[in-house]
Amino acid sequence: MEVLLLPGLDGTATLLEAFCSRLGDLGVAARAIAYPPDRALGYLELEAIVRAQLRTSNPFVLLGESFSGPLAILVAANAPVGLAGLVLSTTFARAPVPALSPLAPLVRFAPVRPPMPLLSWSLLGPWATPALRSQLAAALRSVSPAALRARAAAAMRIDVSQLLPSVQVPVLQLVAGEDRLLVRSASEELAASLSDCRTVVVAGPHLLLQTSTEACAQEVAAFVRGLDPDDSSCSAPPRRTPQG
Repeated sequence: MEVLLLPGLDGTATLLEAFCSRLGDLGVAARAIAYPPDRALGYLELEAIVRAQLRTSNPFVLLGESFSGPLAILVAANAPVGLAGLVLSTTFARAPVPALSPLAPLVRFAPVRPPMPLLSWSLLGPWATPALRSQLAAALRSVSPAALRARAAAAMRIDVSQLLPSVQVPVLQLVAGEDRLLVRSASEELAASLSDCRTVVVAGPHLLLQTSTEACAQEVAAFVRGLDPDDSSCSAPPRRTPQG
């Protein structure tokens, strides 16, 4: 069973390479779906692009990271053939700061790439390393300002919370123990509104898959094995882990 990953705001596959590689080491095939780097697209346009790459009869798990969580929910609520499970990592169903939604049109005037010290503090926190800062900067540089602004504006407006009850596949939610970007209510809403959701809190910052790669890969690999009807572990009942 393959894991298909939908990336964060950068929309590239580069920041997920190490995580995909570690899943491969654990026996789980994984690949990231990159978004067009030079097109100003919102969630509905990106959904069409993602669905076009999900046309397979083989079972798969969809993983939505940060910005892509609402996109993964859109897909899972009207599940394509083969979707066996959903993983949501440090993400949300509705705009993380609803009060800012009316300001979304002003994003086109904002600096498209905030200073790296600010990005490092909010996304990496104490887990920041020169290598991670460099990878983050390179990923953002590879995307056009128009594309980044369109995604940021879309995230400020999005609300797919009404679709959560329509998600009928098992869900694993990964929550960062020291997320400086998302409010706790974002993960609480997902846990309360999804019918079959197990929430795991992992020590790390918002970019959890990049900084706590081993812990997250182990959780995702166990989740995937539990969905495999040929794996004896699937007989274990699902559990909901309280958030810390």
